[in-house]
Amino acid sequence: METAIGVFATRDRAAEAVQELLRGGVPENSIVFLTRSETDAQTVGKQFGAYPGGVIGGAAGMSAGVAAAVLLPAPGIGPVFALGFGGAALLGLAGAGSGCKVGATLAEDSNLPASASEGGLSIDVAFFRRVLNAGHSLIVVRTDYFRIATTSCEILDRLGLGMKKDTDSQSMVSTREADGAVIADFDGKIALADGTRLLRDTVCDFLALGHKRILLNLEGVDFIDSAGLGELVRAHASIRSRGGHLKLLRPRDTVLKLLQITKLDGLFDIEQDEVAALVSIRKNVSAQAAG
Repeated sequence: METAIGVFATRDRAAEAVQELLRGGVPENSIVFLTRSETDAQTVGKQFGAYPGGVIGGAAGMSAGVAAAVLLPAPGIGPVFALGFGGAALLGLAGAGSGCKVGATLAEDSNLPASASEGGLSIDVAFFRRVLNAGHSLIVVRTDYFRIATTSCEILDRLGLGMKKDTDSQSMVSTREADGAVIADFDGKIALADGTRLLRDTVCDFLALGHKRILLNLEGVDFIDSAGLGELVRAHASIRSRGGHLKLLRPRDTVLKLLQITKLDGLFDIEQDEVAALVSIRKNVSAQAAG
């Protein structure tokens, strides 16, 4: 399963992205749109054939085949409009036509627990909360099909992240242990296909071996796309669901800027010095044990 994430500061750009996704053959049931603005929900909903203007019993009228647009009272966020199948599950809430377990959406992995919590919210909700509270909206596309994932990434990279792929670098990783932690040194790109698979497999291998202090060294990473962002969020959820701790180490300026634009810099612990990161992660583990 690939997860691509786009963050949008303007209603028009979000509506354009949904329109291009649908025109590009991305199924409606693979797309979720989240916003705190009813006006934005109305505008973007029209791309789905949905009209969420009149909320009745918490759900608005939708066209056949599209999950209800739900007005959700999300903890720590306030009222949120969720359009598309699985919108409520993304926010860790019940409802909205999804069979997902509460809080399981981005932590899903056949070998890992489905959910994690941070102050009573699922870890992925912590990310959504930061974005929505900043006044931005989100489009999340989840699919098992490579063609659909490729189309979605191209559109979300261009319209949500304001970038295009400008590197042909290969995705590589080497791993090592240091002072009770494991470190994955990534090089090249964390992008759809090889990059996201490499990150997913690396984290799964660490967890399968019982490692819970994990550093991802991004010093050699020159490109992250919308699927790479989705995989980073998934990795964060998976590690925290096992009671582990994750830190990002030395991201380049371009990568750090991308994390700031998408508000992921507030979700991840980011360190510029490896020794400081190791000391910090030991303190986090000690504090958790004492609590």
